Amino acid sequence: MNLAVHQTGNKKIAEIQASDIVIHSTEDALNLMGDLYYQGYDGLILHEGQVTSAFFDLKTKMAGEILQKFSNYRIPLVLIGDFSKFSSQSLQDFIRESNKGRQVNFVRTLPEALQLLSKP
Repeated sequence: MNLAVHQTGNKKIAEIQASDIVIHSTEDALNLMGDLYYQGYDGLILHEGQVTSAFFDLKTKMAGEILQKFSNYRIPLVLIGDFSKFSSQSLQDFIRESNKGRQVNFVRTLPEALQLLSKP
């Protein structure tokens, strides 16, 4: 796993660069968030393929638990991917509601992610 560092204004954003899954559990997400926080990052960008498929099955409650951790610690998280392929209406509603806020967002492209994370 590598990190790409994006400097947007006075914010230091980490983008995970990995071709495999880096978040298998809530604990993985918490450990990653803690590491990035202590390294001075102000936000995190993850790609859809870097998160276990269980995250996108709301019955597992993993998405809610992970996103709550990021919200509690006030570390913005943006997930990049094509989320329209998920047929679950509950998941689509979850994504839509998340995107109304600024703490956790789901977008299609890196420029969209950086634009969201660069806002004061």
